[in-house]
Amino acid sequence: MKVLIVEPGKYPREADIEHTLEAEQAVVGGTIEAVYPWRDSACIVCNDNGIAENLPLNRMLSDYDIIHGTFFVCGLISNDFTDLTPQQMKHYEEMYHDPQLFFLLGKTLCVEHTTPEEYARVMTPPPNTKESYER
Repeated sequence: MKVLIVEPGKYPREADIEHTLEAEQAVVGGTIEAVYPWRDSACIVCNDNGIAENLPLNRMLSDYDIIHGTFFVCGLISNDFTDLTPQQMKHYEEMYHDPQLFFLLGKTLCVEHTTPEEYARVMTPPPNTKESYER
């Protein structure tokens, strides 16, 4: 099945995955949930427990929600997943192209588009300074 995989801090990538529950769960790292935010025949498949598992924030889903962890976008037919069309692939790659950084400014959640390199720089924890605390 031709899908668009979107990982935190990375550019989206086209992939061909098996159309099985096991393969879909492997992509998102757990049980799956389908989200239908658009009127066209496509959906987002993400980790059903992304928030509870404290998966990294990935991309905004419109103005009200954030997808946690890796997700993929696939096509829909009846009640089943299918390949994205080439037009859908292009559209959703453009929509989710830029990785996003999330930060609080007071009580407001802010989102900034970034590059994978800048994301890695900002999100990399500082070196372990355990020795300085043991003195």
